[in-house]
Amino acid sequence: MGKFISYLKTTSFRNNLIAAVLTVVVLLMVAFFSLRYYTKHGQGLNVPVLKGLDFTQAVNKLEELGLRYEVDSVYIMDSPPGIVVDQDPNAGTFVKSNRTIYLTINTALAPNAKFPDVELKTLTEAQALIESFGLKLGDTTYKADVSRDVVLQATFGGQVIKPGESLPKGSRIDLVLGDGKGNEEVEIPPLIGLTKDEAIFVLRQGALNLGVISYEGTVTDSANAVVIRQDPFATDSLIKIKKGTPVNITFSNK
Repeated sequence: MGKFISYLKTTSFRNNLIAAVLTVVVLLMVAFFSLRYYTKHGQGLNVPVLKGLDFTQAVNKLEELGLRYEVDSVYIMDSPPGIVVDQDPNAGTFVKSNRTIYLTINTALAPNAKFPDVELKTLTEAQALIESFGLKLGDTTYKADVSRDVVLQATFGGQVIKPGESLPKGSRIDLVLGDGKGNEEVEIPPLIGLTKDEAIFVLRQGALNLGVISYEGTVTDSANAVVIRQDPFATDSLIKIKKGTPVNITFSNK
């Protein structure tokens, strides 16, 4: 033990220790500065705003800044094709040069969508269903039919389309709806003297619709009020009307 302590006091040990410490310091400094050089510490740039730019404009910006890019695509209705709709990292993010920026471009080619079954559905139901499949409601026309605002036929580009057919997303679908009247005529039923429930029953039996209900005078008992007027009313010149025609009736307790 004494010899070891004596060796620690020698000039040879001190020189070796100093040499070892200096070697470690030099190695650490070399590693530190090499790493700073390799990673270009403190050197970089902010990602520019690319969303909303044309693809060519976005690429030119990235290349001028020494940034790489990769491209993906989506289809968004009502957005111009070739426009950058998303970027990663976001604008303003600090990155190193040569960093890869990921761009999402709106493609011009719309994917296909299956046409849903809208026949015999109301206009409101059909529109919601069409839009849920990525399609749009176009023009609506009416034809004689006892069903009112119910889809009788769907067309695309003037051609009748059936459920399950493939159409480009964003396509406009035209609908043919029933006008609630139809071509077939029925006799105008006499409603004078009937209560509301009786009048509605008679109208339904005759494939007619209940129109505007009004009251004359003070009606204290609506359940027992009776029809005192109806429009249309059967006359010598008007006996029949089309199915689905609304009939307006006026009630009174008198």
